[in-house]
Amino acid sequence: MKAKPRHQLRKTQKKEMINTIKNVFEDANAVIGTKRIELAQAENYELILVDGKPLFFITDGEPFFTVRGALELQPQKRLVMVDAGAVSFVAKGADIMRPGIVSADPGIKEGDMVIIVEQTHGKPLAIGRALVSGEQMIGDSGKVVKTIHYVGDRIWNIEV
Repeated sequence: MKAKPRHQLRKTQKKEMINTIKNVFEDANAVIGTKRIELAQAENYELILVDGKPLFFITDGEPFFTVRGALELQPQKRLVMVDAGAVSFVAKGADIMRPGIVSADPGIKEGDMVIIVEQTHGKPLAIGRALVSGEQMIGDSGKVVKTIHYVGDRIWNIEV
């Protein structure tokens, strides 16, 4: 899949976009404030390109990290850590179940976008929407995160 129509944001649009991104990434101004920011469309996805890299995508009107963006920018909030047994399932797009979770950011609220990371190296594997709060994620059974984007999917493979 290729991101075809894309356009660079004007200074005022760029400031607005960075302020919106600050909701999920507090260091947005320091890390991406001096870089070129573009909006791109690829099929049903709206992407935010930072110096040509798809670091964010827009879901429900709000920007959030792509897996590539989480790998590059290494955010420290909204993380859900899964054990090694869950990695292969998550990498194929499976939703996240309670038994596979090792830890979760207690600041996560139901409905928040979250980053699923693996326990061994802390590398992002997927992006999803929390179905419960972070405090309720660890347990014996039940689905707690609906996966939206994962390593190897259409967003991961977008050519820009």
